[in-house]
Amino acid sequence: MTAHQAFLRVYEPLAAFEGEERRRWQSYLGSRDAPSPAAGVAMERAAAVRALVGRPPATLPVVADHAYVTEVSGVMLVCPWRTRLRALEGLEDFLADLPDEVAQAFVPVSVVEGVAAELDHWRATHPALRNHQLSSTWQVPLRWFVLVDADERQVRMGVPAGGRAVPAGRLAGRSLIYRTPMSKARQRVARALAVLRRTVNDGIVTAGVEDVGRWLEEFHPRSLVELDYGGLVHLLDDAELAKDESARDVAAALAALGKDEPVEAAAAYSRVTARMKALQAVESAN
Repeated sequence: MTAHQAFLRVYEPLAAFEGEERRRWQSYLGSRDAPSPAAGVAMERAAAVRALVGRPPATLPVVADHAYVTEVSGVMLVCPWRTRLRALEGLEDFLADLPDEVAQAFVPVSVVEGVAAELDHWRATHPALRNHQLSSTWQVPLRWFVLVDADERQVRMGVPAGGRAVPAGRLAGRSLIYRTPMSKARQRVARALAVLRRTVNDGIVTAGVEDVGRWLEEFHPRSLVELDYGGLVHLLDDAELAKDESARDVAAALAALGKDEPVEAAAAYSRVTARMKALQAVESAN
């Protein structure tokens, strides 16, 4: 749970939840304890660090059961963190591609076995449970931009936190987010897939958009979708942040493909990939 992550979130109305979970989130809304996304990311990262430096390492973070909250047209929407579940799934994905000998260098065998058992229990006892957040380190996956429109972009440059010293490059309130209704996000996925299936031979690109589309179908139709650059905004200076029009470039690439204009499509695609590669390069910088 690095600070340099982007997030794709879904906020659902209370009507999307059932039974005890609905009652819990109803009570949570009344408590007004919901952290902001920036504060929530900081809380999860601190918990992850505590888990890793403990003796013995706990590996998985322990965080209270929180949710992000927003209001749209008078309706309160919630995005549960489900930190434990996301950490379990993230660790499972990380270990899946590693040989057992290498995996054991990162995580003890007992922890690996415990992760598998706990995930099986989660899935068996909560078959309808949905993960409301996807995350990506060091970049924003290009398929996420398919869901949003350039005019939904919201940028805040941020300010020093109350005059106090902050880590280099970090400003309080600095953000770049897109927010869109679920109905529009699903329509955009459908249009993008129609173009990609007709024009692109790379099955990986199309499959990625299909995966995001299937994920969206799990949620209430009156949900809100949020693409948040998260900690990535601190890797961009003010000019780079202001000029980041990646959603516009992805839309331009798809529009050009739809009109059989491959040169224009490649130019737009190159602009957004160049931005993401610049962010990824920071990971290996010393």
